[in-house]
Amino acid sequence: MPHIRTDNQPVTQITVIEPEPGKQAEALSLMTERARFMARQPGFISVSLHRSLDGRRIVNYIQWQSRDLLRSAHKSPEFRKEWDHFDQLTDEIDPNLYEVAQVIDSGQ
Repeated sequence: MPHIRTDNQPVTQITVIEPEPGKQAEALSLMTERARFMARQPGFISVSLHRSLDGRRIVNYIQWQSRDLLRSAHKSPEFRKEWDHFDQLTDEIDPNLYEVAQVIDSGQ
C-alpha cells in the first residue's frame, strides 16, 4: 500500500504511459508482470497501476526507499527484457520523480 506523507518520504516515481489505441489492456498486462518483478527488488515499497476509463492512459505510481535502489532495479536485465515489446505498445512514456507537498484526507 502506498505511504503518502510529507515527512520521512520515500522516493516516488509517477509515470504516465499513453498506449497505442486499443493497446491499454496489453500494456497494463506487461506492466503488471514488471511490477511483480519490481516487488521482489531491494528497496521496494509499493507500486500502483491505474488505467484511465477512456482507455488512453496508464499511470504507474511507484515508491522506493532510495533513488539508488530504484535506479538499480530499473537497470536490471530482468526488468529490461520486455522493453522492446513495451515500446511497441506505447506512444509515450513520461517518468518523473516527485515529493509529496501536501496530504489532505478525511481525518479518519
